[in-house]
Amino acid sequence: MSNSPFEQNSEQYDAWFEKHPFAYQSELEAIRMLLPDPGRGLEIGVGSGLFAAPLGIGIGVEPSIAMAERAKQRGITVVKGVAEALPFQDHEFDTVLMVTMVCFLDDIDLAFQEAFRVLKPGGAFIIGFVDRNSVIGKAYEQRKNESLFYKDATFYSVDDLLAHLKQAGFSMFSFSQTLFSPINEMREPDLVKKGYGEGSFVVIKAEK
Repeated sequence: MSNSPFEQNSEQYDAWFEKHPFAYQSELEAIRMLLPDPGRGLEIGVGSGLFAAPLGIGIGVEPSIAMAERAKQRGITVVKGVAEALPFQDHEFDTVLMVTMVCFLDDIDLAFQEAFRVLKPGGAFIIGFVDRNSVIGKAYEQRKNESLFYKDATFYSVDDLLAHLKQAGFSMFSFSQTLFSPINEMREPDLVKKGYGEGSFVVIKAEK
């Protein structure tokens, strides 16, 4: 993935979550619904550690030096690298997390194969993302050329990701969803429900 927008604008990335705290809290809770005890956990594209730190994920992979520095300040051990070539041995992790970055992957199949490789048998791969078919997903798609971060993004639906996950060898899928309200109108965290198809932020748990 190209990390230059994140390298040059890491403060703006964090600022979005600070400006939309209820959306951020809702996303965290949707992940928590499906996150097992992470054990030895890895976040791919850990960014500034905004998700890894509160979720108890101790290790992150991140290509952006500026973002990695922020994650380190939050107590994350960060290794420079990309999703398509993870700098780890086979079967190293109990849990692999990927939040709001699947749309930035250069090669989704290679990235999912790598996640599968580094997971222990029975391990969980958890993906949080904005569903392309949702209200927010459609708005992002329409305005992506105006966006600092999403200009080169590829948005996916749940069915898209399930096809890629199955191809990589994953099975036993579970789902949670949130962000049923317009983000700018939120006055409290949104509810979190099982399933998908209503909320704009969806979490998929896939097992190895």
